Amino acid sequence: MAEKLQKLINDYPAMRWTALFLVALMMFFGYMFVDVMSPLQQLVEAERGWSPDAFGTYASSEYLLNVFGFLILAGIILDKMGIRFTGTLSASMMFVGAAIKFYAVSDWFAGSGLEAWLNSWWVSMPGSAKLASLGFMIFGCGCEMAGTTVSKAIAKWFKGKEMAMAMGIEMAIARIGVFSIFSISPYLAEKLGGVQGPVGFCAALLLIGLINFIVFGMMDKHLDGQLKGQVAASGEETDEEEFKISDLGIIFRSRSFWVVAILCVLYYSAIFPFQRFGANMLQCNLDGISAETASNIFRWFPIGAAVITPFLGRFLDKKGKGATMLIMGAFLLIICHLVFAFLLPATHSWVLAYATIVVLGISFSLVPAALWPSVPKIIDEKILGSAYNLIFWVQNIGLCLVPMLIGSVLASSNADNPAVIAARESGAEFIPYDYTVPLIIFACFGIAALLVALYLKAWDARKDLGLEKPNMK
Repeated sequence: MAEKLQKLINDYPAMRWTALFLVALMMFFGYMFVDVMSPLQQLVEAERGWSPDAFGTYASSEYLLNVFGFLILAGIILDKMGIRFTGTLSASMMFVGAAIKFYAVSDWFAGSGLEAWLNSWWVSMPGSAKLASLGFMIFGCGCEMAGTTVSKAIAKWFKGKEMAMAMGIEMAIARIGVFSIFSISPYLAEKLGGVQGPVGFCAALLLIGLINFIVFGMMDKHLDGQLKGQVAASGEETDEEEFKISDLGIIFRSRSFWVVAILCVLYYSAIFPFQRFGANMLQCNLDGISAETASNIFRWFPIGAAVITPFLGRFLDKKGKGATMLIMGAFLLIICHLVFAFLLPATHSWVLAYATIVVLGISFSLVPAALWPSVPKIIDEKILGSAYNLIFWVQNIGLCLVPMLIGSVLASSNADNPAVIAARESGAEFIPYDYTVPLIIFACFGIAALLVALYLKAWDARKDLGLEKPNMK
């Protein structure tokens, strides 16, 4: 009887990995939607009149509401209301935001009274971009909330087990979402009537993701019932205290939290904004290749991360060395952006482009695989949801500002570019932008991330945080 009381649903490998698959598939669809328009920058400029500034503003909108406090609220909701409520809410917000964005880029919106009204103010940005940005803001709130909810769910279901490997596999599945959308987005745009085709397709997938999380919620409710039953059967009183708003002060006073958060924002500011412009950068630096060809090259970036991340997670579970992996990832990031800035435009080498994309993917596996499993080592489980959300909040400040910065710099640094001026005057669909300055900015973020990673390793050695130690006990 005692053995039965001790056996929980997540003690069965098939059940905990099924739970992982359900939440990971939701994030897979979410990551597809995040980058559904990234390979279509030239197309949306031609179809809807979005300038680089407008595209950069649209890309930043995903993070705007998160920066102004929503992620802090999301962390409180997660720790107060639990995984099931927060996950269902976040998945619903992703779908609603996606539906608004789909309408904004659809033929139904073009020529409508709403478009005319939106075009009547802030005339430098098309009405379709404004409405798409609103939808992307709502989606972004749901997506970031979902990401932290999934991280806490995995920490709960895999506590004392293969936690880093599970987080690595979840991230790998999400990265494959980026790979797949870079592969199929230009194709869907060609077959389904332009930009609206792939956006509508991904919006439908998000509805499936919502259903997936509801199924996971049923499993999680069963696990909670078992945990309560164990406590009741043992006759012991739990010493776990309920989350209080004042607990946020514990997080804000933690130097370890701030070092991890700053490292996160610096590193991801050179990754996610780059994804928005990466395909177009390859078009320009490989002498005007098609958008579809550029997307087919860039799609290998997340594949490098997807293939390696689970193995790195397993290594972390068994051997540790998380802080060292953060340093290696930041170093590779710097090298890749400098290659894109200087060597690729000089050589127009497809081999170099593919190789650099894959190495960037390796960097993108090293840092997240080490970063996210490190948070439970420095933050108490009771406030873990808020800690993840506060890290995401700091990260979102950079992710909101950097795309606007890159879009503005790309436009201003090419204002006197003869090739750009000639292409616009001739009405050409392809605009050959010079990406040197934006890529140098991305490399500078990498240098700053490397310095913070070196400090974090020294801080870990001093305070024995356990970042270099294995996760499995």
